[in-house]
Amino acid sequence: MPEQELLSTEPATGTLLWRHPVGDADREVAIARAHWAAWASRPLEERVEALRRFAAVVRERAEAFADLIARETGKPLWEARTEVDTVIGKVAISIASQAERAGQRQIDAPANTRLALRHKPHGVLAVLGPYNFPAHLPNGHIVPALLAGNAVVFKPSEKTPAAGAFLVDCYRAAGIPEGCVRLLIGGADAGKALAGHPGIDGLLFTGSAGTGIALNRQFAEHPEKILALEMGGNNPILVWDTQALSSAAALVVQSAFTSAGQRCTAARRLIVDEALFEPLMAELDTLIGRIIVGAPHDDPQPFMGPVIDNQAADMLIDAAGKLVALGGRALRPLTRPIEGRPFLTPAVIDMTDAHEKVDAELFGPVLQVFRKADFDAAIKEANDTRYGLSASLISDNPALYDRFWAEIRAGIVNWNKPTNGASSAAPFGGVGWSGNHRPSAFYASDYCAYPVVSSEAEQVQAMMGIGLRND
Repeated sequence: MPEQELLSTEPATGTLLWRHPVGDADREVAIARAHWAAWASRPLEERVEALRRFAAVVRERAEAFADLIARETGKPLWEARTEVDTVIGKVAISIASQAERAGQRQIDAPANTRLALRHKPHGVLAVLGPYNFPAHLPNGHIVPALLAGNAVVFKPSEKTPAAGAFLVDCYRAAGIPEGCVRLLIGGADAGKALAGHPGIDGLLFTGSAGTGIALNRQFAEHPEKILALEMGGNNPILVWDTQALSSAAALVVQSAFTSAGQRCTAARRLIVDEALFEPLMAELDTLIGRIIVGAPHDDPQPFMGPVIDNQAADMLIDAAGKLVALGGRALRPLTRPIEGRPFLTPAVIDMTDAHEKVDAELFGPVLQVFRKADFDAAIKEANDTRYGLSASLISDNPALYDRFWAEIRAGIVNWNKPTNGASSAAPFGGVGWSGNHRPSAFYASDYCAYPVVSSEAEQVQAMMGIGLRND
């Protein structure tokens, strides 16, 4: 029997946080279909003003929103606050992107002819959100979709539905028509029903590679529908030819363990020059030993909260054990300091001498290490993955970065910066199992509308001068 109610609990405590009846995909899509055309027919300036009001509403409710996100995801309050800030900032960025990438313009044309470029919305777009950034990531799809004139049916992750509902309440409080932002509460069945619904004109997805690949197969039979996939990463961070090992260790920790490793851009693999391995590991071990793992509202604030739930924690403990069974050496084991709760300590596992490698996104605080003798081998190791989202080089040598940028296979390539923390003012996306060449963030406008070119003349005037009999 299908579940009739969805419950959300706090990862840190197990306390029930929120409950809501499961929704109906047919109903939500039907309402969106009935309202999107009226929204699309409004002048762009009205839609822009409505989204600006949305940003103001979120700003007014920022502390309550951050508190909810922290409780529902387990992330520290300081990090939840930065997520709310990105929700607010997304509006101005999307307005700029809409003007630059999806605006109206005239194109040079012959005399008495006007060649115009405009963009049309797709219609009704489904948005499937993840649990790690339950407001920021779906909002990154919803804002540009609304600006373009689409209606949206948003299904938040079943692990963070309360944050999704709060986000939708903010849209409605800003005066955006209820028919244009629909909330679908439910689990996997609701997500499948929405993704396969004949009434949607496209799907904007953020989540795992496995689900994204399944959606890609499903949508292969529907070329009339837009599909934008943001998937995961098995991201490398290289440390090579640098004396700044303390800073390098800080960048590695920020890359691998921010958000308890629950970021698609988190560093999963540290690839290091053998000559730097021992001193870098000493710096890394000292810094990891100082990391506070705790609940969202602890004082002092923790660097890491729990992972999303006990199921995720169990899977990560099992995965780390398999890495060791394959020949990995646990420099820092993955431990669970509080029995029955999904808190984990950062793990570092040297996989250099393992007899088998695992090309998977371990979505948590697990960092694999590979020692290499030369930079060619390091680049080869970095590219030895089906994913291609983010990669970073830590080095004092600009020539090495030139090579790294040219040879690495990733959509985000950084130098002396973490693998994560990408800017919303730039395109965000990857290749391989990380995405389907539809980058989001500043480029989200590209998949929220399609270009229409019109050759126009104000008078009907035409003749044929060739290919006719002379009668």
